Amino acid sequence: MISYLKGTLIDIQKLSNHRVIVTLDVNQVGYDLQVASRLLPELPPLGESVQIFCYFQFRDDQVVLFGFSSRPERELFRQLVSVSGIGPQMGMALLDTLGLQELIQAIVSSNTRLLSRTPGVGSKTAERIVLELKSKLAEWRRQSGLTLSPMGGPAAAVQEDVEMTLLALGYTSGEILQALQAVGRETALTKNADTEAWIREAIAWLSR
Repeated sequence: MISYLKGTLIDIQKLSNHRVIVTLDVNQVGYDLQVASRLLPELPPLGESVQIFCYFQFRDDQVVLFGFSSRPERELFRQLVSVSGIGPQMGMALLDTLGLQELIQAIVSSNTRLLSRTPGVGSKTAERIVLELKSKLAEWRRQSGLTLSPMGGPAAAVQEDVEMTLLALGYTSGEILQALQAVGRETALTKNADTEAWIREAIAWLSR
């Protein structure tokens, strides 16, 4: 199996269905890879060299090459598509919506509401992802040596209410996660179950 491709970035196509295709020239052979849109800021200008980790999807009617910025991201994708009912496109959507660390944290903390914010992922699908991957990801993370930045957020009983309130105020899920992590690190609220206090501190951090 090809672990990664390293070559010259030739083209980037943003398709109407939110899929992104990048073309690499590797020794005068062009490879098309589908990547998450969040990878785009990490790519170099056209004409420069880049390395992308790969996953092949083989089907009777087509072969699709998926690309990832790192080996852990690719391994998480493999874990996702091992779940019943989770195909490669949904796996890419999960990674694109949440990113590596937030996605792992959502699964290991059983945050199905956060998972279900991904287009096409309903509550039952989110529950199945948690059921099948929670323990596997803990073991995989330990074996791979992957470390996550401390979540430092509110207790599970509080987090959902805080997230929903901030979403209603117009903040994105990514902004909310960053705010809760920052507030948890910078204040003494980590073990505090005061929802209103978390909301006030998060809004203050987001307003900086």
